[in-house]
Amino acid sequence: MDTHYNTHYMEKKKHGFKAWLIATRPWSFPASSMPVVATLSYLFWAGESINWLIGLWTLLTIIVFHAAGNTWSDYFDFKKGVDREDTVGGTSITSGEFQACEIKKLATWLLVVAVASGLALAYCTGLPTLYFGLAGCVLTLLYPMLKYHALGDLDIFLTYSVLPILGTSYVATGSIVAKSLWLVLPIGLITVGILHINNARDIEHDKRAGIKTFAMLMGKRASVYIYLAELIIPFLCIVAGILCRAMPAGAVAVLITLKPAIDNCRAMLKLPTEGMKAVTGVDENTAKLQLAFSMTFSVVCIVSALLDSLL
Repeated sequence: MDTHYNTHYMEKKKHGFKAWLIATRPWSFPASSMPVVATLSYLFWAGESINWLIGLWTLLTIIVFHAAGNTWSDYFDFKKGVDREDTVGGTSITSGEFQACEIKKLATWLLVVAVASGLALAYCTGLPTLYFGLAGCVLTLLYPMLKYHALGDLDIFLTYSVLPILGTSYVATGSIVAKSLWLVLPIGLITVGILHINNARDIEHDKRAGIKTFAMLMGKRASVYIYLAELIIPFLCIVAGILCRAMPAGAVAVLITLKPAIDNCRAMLKLPTEGMKAVTGVDENTAKLQLAFSMTFSVVCIVSALLDSLL
């Protein structure tokens, strides 16, 4: 397969900052940034003392880790034959814009920067931060292999929900705040939905490449209902949190993002009959949903905390 693509890469192109940025797939960054933002906001509402500078540092570090993971995955998807000229996913290499070695080098440098930042953060906040960072780094490096063996969804749930939520609560407050676990499902399921829609869309292409994703194991029809659950359960979690008084009553405002969630679900329902064209762009729309859902929740937490302090 490499021979087939070599004609695209006889000469190296000069790339501007915008091209390198696009190669990291920045549209997906809400998956990594929102767990940190939502956790900081939630803990502020819960009355915890927040180190906002450390919180910002954590946010930037995890975004760089995410960029490293995206490019790392793109490199291995190309080498494995998952991404080709007719695939819809990562196209930085298959389009001829970048050579595979350039994306690998970009991934390596991003990982170096992220690890260096994580080590410095651990030095400033304590040994548990190192454990969280090490787990995230390992899961990022192993993601391609885990994805090819139907464990990608679990990897993403751990990397972009459990670890950043608990890790952020530790670095920002000095302790692992158990109540932050309320955020794991609502934040994590939407993020996993971004991956799941991609894998459900690409079932035929992934079969051709000889890999086995979770969506492939479940089949198209079951994958549709799994995606629907990943988008609807987060809203139920917020309602449950409000009823249990574990979240501010104003968090009901996240229901304003229910319409785009339903729109995504309607598109996904067409997958078994209309194929890939029915869900074109739904992965990006799911990332936008994550941004809208989590930012709405975060703003409500901050405003509620400020109002409570005034009353």
